[in-house]
Amino acid sequence: MLWGAVGVVGLGFFVGLEIAARHYGQPGPITDQAREVIFAPKSGTVLYVSMALMMVVLTWRQRFIALGAAIGIDLVFWGVRRIVGAEMMFGNGALIVTLACAVIAVTRRTGRERTLLLKGVGLALLLVAGRKTGYTWLLITSKTRPTVLDQYVATADHALGNPSWVVGRIVEATGTVGFHILEWVYIQLAVAAVVVALYQLRNVARERRFPGHHLVRTFLVIGLLGPGIYMIFPVVGPIFAYGADGGQWAVADLWPDTPPPLDPPQSMPFDEVTPRNCMPSLHTAWATAIFVHSRKGPLALRIAGTFWLVATLGATLGFGYHYGADIIAGVVFTLTIEIGLRTYDRGWDRAGVRLTAYGAAVFVAYLVSYRFLPTRMADLPWLFGPLLVLAMASVVYGYVRTTGLWERQDAAVRCPEPEAQVTGR
Repeated sequence: MLWGAVGVVGLGFFVGLEIAARHYGQPGPITDQAREVIFAPKSGTVLYVSMALMMVVLTWRQRFIALGAAIGIDLVFWGVRRIVGAEMMFGNGALIVTLACAVIAVTRRTGRERTLLLKGVGLALLLVAGRKTGYTWLLITSKTRPTVLDQYVATADHALGNPSWVVGRIVEATGTVGFHILEWVYIQLAVAAVVVALYQLRNVARERRFPGHHLVRTFLVIGLLGPGIYMIFPVVGPIFAYGADGGQWAVADLWPDTPPPLDPPQSMPFDEVTPRNCMPSLHTAWATAIFVHSRKGPLALRIAGTFWLVATLGATLGFGYHYGADIIAGVVFTLTIEIGLRTYDRGWDRAGVRLTAYGAAVFVAYLVSYRFLPTRMADLPWLFGPLLVLAMASVVYGYVRTTGLWERQDAAVRCPEPEAQVTGR
């Protein structure tokens, strides 16, 4: 009944987004995904990594068959597109194989095997649907929020030393090499997430069950809640509000050479094309989740998770997509969701509930201070800058401390101390 209710709510959500997108003359997430069965996908990489998620429930023989079928279908599509002169792209095979596995689960599997295969297919389709849903959400934010709050965030960002302007100049100094590396990391975030998720789910086929908590859950909740904050706190980012990409809507062409002025901030009108997707930085949120979940992996995975977080921070700031205020809000946003999910798994553990409430309070305090105290924060950077960072650090410390306590408790349950042996005559 619970999963049925979740399915009904999810379907209603997608239908609502489809209707909203149609209202603005664009295909919604359902239509956009359905057309990729035949037409050229927007991202073949995402479809293949989604299929890889699904394959964690398959045996090695089934995995080779599924991969071979997907590649074979793509080769056929590739040849047809070349003949008719259509847009060239791969990925249809991966989507068709994933859908075929859903059909097989319903028609050829029963009981636990059916449930396991449907969960694998569901994970794959949720990752793809989440990406399509994100595009629709961004469209809605640009159409329904005619004004943005960039001047407030940019003013508050003076308390942090205008990090986007600083990092932007550093990225410019690295030239094309640094730019292309950061661009690749920024674009391929989903691939890094799937690598970590595949490591966490590597034993699903053998154990015939999914672990209680894994990266995909956190990713989906971040993607579900984040766009709602965009609607409450619309921000377009430095390169648009203060840079050349903003065109006639920008305050001035200042980024990254000249910090924004300390004039009294006000809401500013902006075009109906640029997404209001800055507060919080979901790229930072997702990269933080990748970093957190890679901590239990081998050394190579831990290094990759650290690199992805650092490079993503460099890209979000260095490309002018986010302010420093967005970054610290994104970190708090992720850790609050992460601790909330783990608290739920532990039956609403009291320490977890307290930390979840605290993280949510810190996040709300960030938004309120950015909106109503930006001038004061810019006037007293020596006070508010450290306070902003310390607030984030307190959530990080609380997360590390609480999860460490849970791990020690779990270890004690798994390996109880041997009872003292009583000897005597």
